[in-house]
Order: sequence, then C-alpha cells, then structure tokens
Amino acid sequence: MGIKKIISYVLLIFIPISIAAEYLHWGSLTVFITSALAIVPLAVWLSTATEEIAIVVGPSIGGLLNAVFGNATELIIALVALKAGLVDIVKASITGTIISNLLLVMGLSMFLGGLRYKEQEFQPVVARVNGSSMTLAVIAIVLPTMVIYTSNGVAETAIRNLSLTASVVLIVVYALTLVFSLKTHSYLYDVGIVDLESETPKDAEGESTHKPNLWLWIGVLLASTIAVAFESEIFVGVVEETTKSLGLTPLFTGVVLLPIVGGAAEYVTAVGVAIKNNMDLSVSVAMGSSLLVALLVAPMLVLVGVAIGQPMDLNFNPFEVVAVIIAVLVANLISLDGRSNWLEGALLLATYIILGAAFYFHPPV
Repeated sequence: MGIKKIISYVLLIFIPISIAAEYLHWGSLTVFITSALAIVPLAVWLSTATEEIAIVVGPSIGGLLNAVFGNATELIIALVALKAGLVDIVKASITGTIISNLLLVMGLSMFLGGLRYKEQEFQPVVARVNGSSMTLAVIAIVLPTMVIYTSNGVAETAIRNLSLTASVVLIVVYALTLVFSLKTHSYLYDVGIVDLESETPKDAEGESTHKPNLWLWIGVLLASTIAVAFESEIFVGVVEETTKSLGLTPLFTGVVLLPIVGGAAEYVTAVGVAIKNNMDLSVSVAMGSSLLVALLVAPMLVLVGVAIGQPMDLNFNPFEVVAVIIAVLVANLISLDGRSNWLEGALLLATYIILGAAFYFHPPV
C-alpha cells in the first residue's frame, strides 16, 4: 500500500474528531488542527476519484476533469474564506499556492528523486509552455498592483474593473491551454500518462485488468467535495482567531499554511512519481497546479466575489508579487534544460524556506 493510500485511510479519523471539537467547543486551536488534518485525506480521495474516473471516460474528458478538479480543495477553501470576508487571506493563498507548487513541490520532487537517481529527465517543451503561461499570469497579478503604486490615487472601481478584465482574459487563456494540451498538442503530454499506464496491472492480452466502477467513483467525488466544503467551513471559522493567538499574520497564514493544507494530495502525487523516476508527470503536476490557480482559480474568485457581494481584486501585496516573480523565474531557469538533480531540488527548497521566513517576519500591513 502506497503512502498516498495510507494517508487517505489513517487521517480519516480526524473528520469525526474535528466535528466533535467544533460542536463540543474544545478550543479554536484544537478545531484548527483537527479540521486541517481532516481536509488532507479528503483532498487525497477527491484527487483519487478524479484519476479513477479519468481512466473510464478516456484521456480527453479525463484530462479536462483533472484540469477542473486538480485544485478543487484549494478552490473550496478559498471560496469559503471569501464568503467569510477573509479577502486578504484568500489573496495570500493564491500567491502561496503558486509559490509552494513551483518551489516546495518541485523542490521536494527533484531533491528526493535526485537522491535515488543521479539525474532525471523530463520534456523541456512542456516546462517552457507552462512557464510562458505562468509569465502571463504574473503580468496580470503585477499590473493592478503597479497601477496603484505608480499613481497618485486610483479609484477602487477602476482597480475592480481592471481586475475583472484581466480575470476574463486569464480564463480565456486557460481555456486555450486546455485546447493545446488536450487537443492540438496532446502528444507532448503523453509521456507521464504512458508511464502510469505501464504500472497498471494487465492480462495476458495486454488489456488493463483495472476497471474502475464509474458510479462508485462519481459518488466518492461528490461525497469528497461536500465533505471538503463542510470541513473548510469549520477550518475557516477558526483560522483568523487561531492564527492571531499564535502571532501569525494573515499574509503568512495564506501564503504558507493554507496551501499546505489544501495541496497535500498534489504534494504526495508529485513526490511519489518523482521517486519512481517519472519527472515528466511530477513537473506537470507541480507546474500545472500553479497554472490552474493563476489562470482559473484566481480569476474565478474575482468573479465570484463580485457575485456574492465580497468584492476581490487582483491588487496584491507588493511583497507577494515579488515572491511570485522570484518563484516563477527560479522554477523556469531550473526546468529549462529538461534535466534535474538533487542539488537543483535543494536550491528550490532553499528559496522556498527563505521566502517563508520573509513572510513570517513581514509586519502586518
């Protein structure tokens, strides 16, 4: 049994514990920790259900499902936090997810994979395409902030309209990346899928013996989504009180803590396949997840915020913008040659630790 399955079973015990902690008033810190631990296995089950359904429905629809549900946990937590009016934490979680995927996830994957294999290879063209799309997303994040800091005074409506325009453009770009990866240039993304299929048990005729029950996994997907939403309500309900009592700022909470809770499934998947020498899939998971957040999740939150009366714009803290630019530049530079080793992984991890320390010591705005 793999690490991912062990986590998905063992940590399920925290679901009833977190519910008991919430309704029996065991204290905000206890509720915070238990609900965070409860979200982790639910995120794993949601991810697993998406993968199993993808096997049944085929690569095109399966790829679309993975693209939509790849960061469902982060999106649900962000939506719940946005509904609660925690706009600063939501913004920080967007930049934090991008940073953690590019530096922490890729760093761990390259470091642990590099300890086992002297050098690992992946398709540089995929990294370049993802890197180009990430650069556009960074521009969309930088511009509203730059408009404010290079002007004497900008009306909130102007920033909001700029954010709405940028959000629509980013969603269109994400749709184009899906057409590119799933239709016109799908062959570029086949290596990771082929490697996974080679691990699937097959019969004497070469046919896969793994036949997932479609309706069962659809049920698991729906149940996991509802459960994540429920646990997110509990988690978000105490996150502000708990982090204040621990002396943590909303910036550090959003950038460091929330991405770790919501992205556990992606972390386990990316590191697991890297250790199996499938860096193509590992890099695709890490960069693809960052791309999904930048091009779909962030603009969706802007549009949803307007719809539910909790307006959110793309005007980020300047230090968040600098951190995202650093993460994208470093990740692009290291992944450019299509090769990785343990030292490059260590460099990514070192960058993440330094940025994390900077966010920790960054004074409240």
